[in-house]
Amino acid sequence: MDTKQYSVKVFELNIKKEDDFISFFEGKDAFFKNYLIVLNGLITQEMRDYLKKKQIKFLVNFELPKKNTTKTLQKQIKKEEKVKENLKVLDSLIRSGQELNINGDLLLLNKVNSGAKINIEGNLVITQIVNGSIRCKGDFMVIEASAKANIVFHDVVVDNSYLKERLNRVELINNEIVITPVLKEKNWV
Repeated sequence: MDTKQYSVKVFELNIKKEDDFISFFEGKDAFFKNYLIVLNGLITQEMRDYLKKKQIKFLVNFELPKKNTTKTLQKQIKKEEKVKENLKVLDSLIRSGQELNINGDLLLLNKVNSGAKINIEGNLVITQIVNGSIRCKGDFMVIEASAKANIVFHDVVVDNSYLKERLNRVELINNEIVITPVLKEKNWV
């Protein structure tokens, strides 16, 4: 078997009117000879004949993979920039009625009292007992079990009965929340 790999320039068009299609290509046929044209929508026989006459290669109603589009790459860059934000380290008690809203990661070296709330977009590590409310959307969080805690990870309530009586790593793996006890004792910090 012989194989060849090509890097192809593709121009994708969503057709709504035949008149717009012809006027778009008129006078530009030399430019489009170097492209593969992907036409989506209702393609008439006249349109097909026009492209064949101009010797333009085309595919009809072909779905291109959208894996590495510019938007996807921009989202990935933004996510990487978000990860580069500074880690916030707090060594203060989060009191009842207090609410923290954090876009980056947080390392909390103290307790979260009942009635306190932490909303975090990044990763979260709390080394002391949590009695308040936690909303985490990061890749992981490390917390200790508490019967009073209200813990939500990626919009799913974490049942405290699954948390062991020491630090636990909670993470999202293949759209499933996985809870793993941290092997070190809680006085490791």
